[in-house]
Amino acid sequence: QFQCDFCEYTYATKQNLRRHILAVHEGKKPFKCELCEYASAESRDLKNHIQAVHEGEKPFQCEICEYAAALKKTLKQHILIVHEGKKPFKCEFCEYASTETTELKTHILAVHEGKKTFQCEMCEYASAHKHHLNRHILAVHEGKKPFECELCGDRYTQNGNLRKHIQV
Repeated sequence: QFQCDFCEYTYATKQNLRRHILAVHEGKKPFKCELCEYASAESRDLKNHIQAVHEGEKPFQCEICEYAAALKKTLKQHILIVHEGKKPFKCEFCEYASTETTELKTHILAVHEGKKTFQCEMCEYASAHKHHLNRHILAVHEGKKPFECELCGDRYTQNGNLRKHIQV
């Protein structure tokens, strides 16, 4: 096991630890999406992003309901949460529970320690989640709404908001 010097994560290989340090602690994400601001330390993550977000490919179908996911991992999480009601990672300070340790760690930092490590450079906005900051910058400061309704042309900053719009 290889322990990260900056946080509590451990990895099975030195290469995985190095990748983690470059991406998370040094912010080096050389694989950039040409369609939005997404960037990744891994080429496969960029490929998955493009397929899921921009091409709408979700090959992993839930056998219990209509849900489909871009990643097998995401489908497993869905089954655990929605159909089995399992959230094995419990917060020691409140009733919060999660399916992933990373979500629990972020929860503790943000809610119980008040740490919002991702600060917008253009305004006072801060978040415990980097993707929330990126979404904020795209929507508020750049006015980008990448999700368009094919029926009426309305545009949204988040795919979930487009889905809600379509359901109405």
